[in-house]
Amino acid sequence: MAKTQIETVLGPVNAEDLGITFTHEHLTIDYSNCAMPPSKDSDKSKINEPITLDNLNWLRHNPYSCVANLNLAKEKDAVLSDLKLLKQAGGCTIVENTCIGINRDVAAMIEMAKLSGLNVVCGTGFYVERTQTDSVKNASVEELSKTILDDINNGIDGTKVKPGIIGEVGCSWPLAEVENRSLRAAALAQSQTKTPVMIHPGRDPIAPFEDLRIFEEAGGDAKHTVIAHLGRTIGKKETLLELAETGVFLEYDLFGSEISYFQEMPSIDMQNDAQRIDMIGYLISQGFGDRILVAHDVHTCYQLTKYGGHGYAHILDYAVPKMRLKGISQTDIDKILVTNPKSWLTYY
Repeated sequence: MAKTQIETVLGPVNAEDLGITFTHEHLTIDYSNCAMPPSKDSDKSKINEPITLDNLNWLRHNPYSCVANLNLAKEKDAVLSDLKLLKQAGGCTIVENTCIGINRDVAAMIEMAKLSGLNVVCGTGFYVERTQTDSVKNASVEELSKTILDDINNGIDGTKVKPGIIGEVGCSWPLAEVENRSLRAAALAQSQTKTPVMIHPGRDPIAPFEDLRIFEEAGGDAKHTVIAHLGRTIGKKETLLELAETGVFLEYDLFGSEISYFQEMPSIDMQNDAQRIDMIGYLISQGFGDRILVAHDVHTCYQLTKYGGHGYAHILDYAVPKMRLKGISQTDIDKILVTNPKSWLTYY
């Protein structure tokens, strides 16, 4: 049975009021402690430099080698400004995927939801191994699941705020042992509470299938689960179709990133918006139009308009018109922006 209301940081809202929804964004993330050393000796000093016009092109190629770029939590005013632009463009709801390990801050989310007029759905669960404390790394499946269930049933960190999703559940490639346990814990919590799940897969075409196998064997339901970051994970249509046939929701959440170089795995060809839209068109042609979700995954500072980035309104301003030019119907666009997110969040 479908839920009629969805938990947001300001309390439950009617499912019919979700409107245009982006299912994978961040407002408060901080993983500056995971900054990667620059690959070139001549760039070593840049890791501690501020974001400037002089280093912006370098930053686009090396976003994870600048500490200042990895602390979105310090840019509350710029984040709020971009959220207001999204509201003006017609956006209604953001699913905020900052979970345990990367500075989930529900107080900040509450403030931004109030000031922007947007619905903000927050998450629970655990990000990738390198962001976790030793206590999390050593916890059992049951202990990890209890943390998730406490959030869902009782509220986060002593507040009344309850998560609307479990995610993003962080997975690496190869999968770390704690990430394996985290996946199974998410499955247990989902099976008990009927909460939708978002999986951040490892950076290999095999990773989503392995993550799903572990998740389903532990009792998770693929049909109420999203595989994120497809534009940097699966490039072949036949592999994408194989994943679609598992029943998961298929998320293209890196809209606005128009550079093919992917620092965390240079062997991967990052898709641009036109290629993402082509893959979406292919999925629609194969009968999977009701399983597609989109977002920007704003998680670094240079993605904000303050630093010349695309912000949160880019899909509505630029990607949607491009979808129309490429022959995607308004009916299918409405599914992607409104109906499909509501289906994932409410179990339609």
